[in-house]
Formats: sequence, C-alpha cells, structure tokens
Amino acid sequence: MLIAPSVLSSDFSQLGNEVKRMDLCGADWIHLDVMDGHFVPNLTFGAPVIKAVRKFTDKPFDVHLMIDEPLRYIPDFLDAGADIVTFHIEAKSDPEKTIAAIRTGGAKPAVSIKPGTPAETVFPYLDKLFMVLVMTVEPGFGGQSFMEDMMGKVRAVKARRPDILVQADGGIHRGTIGTAAQAGVDVCVAGTSVFKADDAKQAISDLKAAAERK
Repeated sequence: MLIAPSVLSSDFSQLGNEVKRMDLCGADWIHLDVMDGHFVPNLTFGAPVIKAVRKFTDKPFDVHLMIDEPLRYIPDFLDAGADIVTFHIEAKSDPEKTIAAIRTGGAKPAVSIKPGTPAETVFPYLDKLFMVLVMTVEPGFGGQSFMEDMMGKVRAVKARRPDILVQADGGIHRGTIGTAAQAGVDVCVAGTSVFKADDAKQAISDLKAAAERK
C-alpha cells in the first residue's frame, strides 16, 4: 500500500516544511488538493503554490484537481511539477482531451469519481489511465467519515482492468485502511490521520501495517 498524505490537513503557514516533513516520515507520494470554489464548495491553492513547494521533496506530486475546467489549467500544473494529475470525470472538460494533455506533458493521467458517480463512467478511459481515484467522502473538505460502500466501485474498476492503480481518498485511518486494502486499493490518501498525529512517521508506518493485515 502506498500512502499519499494530503497537505489539505497540513499547516499552510509552513507548507514547504510540511511537505519535507512528510517526505522524511515515509510518505510515498505527496497529495495536493486543488479546489476552485466552484466544482467543490472550498478554495485551496493553485499551480503557483505547488511550484513553490516542489523544491522541498523529490517524492511524486499527486495533484488532485477539483476544478470545473481542468483541461484549461493542465499546462500550469505540469509546469509546477505535477507527476500525477487527477481530474474529475464530472468536470466540464472533455476527458479524452484532458488525458491527452496530461500524457503529452509527460505526467501520468488519473480520473476521479465522486460518491454519487457510478464506476462505469470511467470504463471507456481505463486503457489510457494510470490511476482511478475513488472518493470515499464528498470532495471539498477534510476530516469526513469513510464511506465503506464505495469499495464496490474499487472492485468494479479492478475487475475491468486488474493492473490499473486505484486510489481511495477520504476518511482513511488505521480503522478503515484494511477495508480499502481488502477491496483492492493500491494508494490511500491520508490527511488528518497523518498530519495531526503526534508522530507522523509512526502514523504512516501504522497505516501500512494495518493495510497488510487486511
């Protein structure tokens, strides 16, 4: 199981140092949630902030675009240092063109689905994707409870294309990561359970151990 701490739960006044801290504590990827205040009812940061903190780690930047028009901004996020770019199938941009733009720019394309969106929506694009992100909470805010019934989507995607990576995001902690692992999740986004822990390194280690005990 790969762990991608979400900086949404970090101390924004120390963002560069928080990214570095996650690197030193054993994070596999760094998850960066971009919200535009339209697609989701929250506003976070954009490409300039990601570019500013890129120098604090060599770990892959896993950029989750919760924005209306991802295609329009793909060049900005590629320039900022995104290694993986995830956009929502529910967004306004054409999925084929968005995937192509991410690939052309040298990053890995991924698609996310909200809790109310069927897994089948992403099936036409699976052969072009690096990863599918199954939201296990409603996107927009951290600290929500894990929706176990979303694991059916994970199984459906894996059944259709067993080799694709599936990521789960929302409500991931020691008590839920085993359920995710058992369903076939490969990458878990963890926010509060890592950033707010007394010992982030131990928290990441505990998450991985709990995933292995599935």
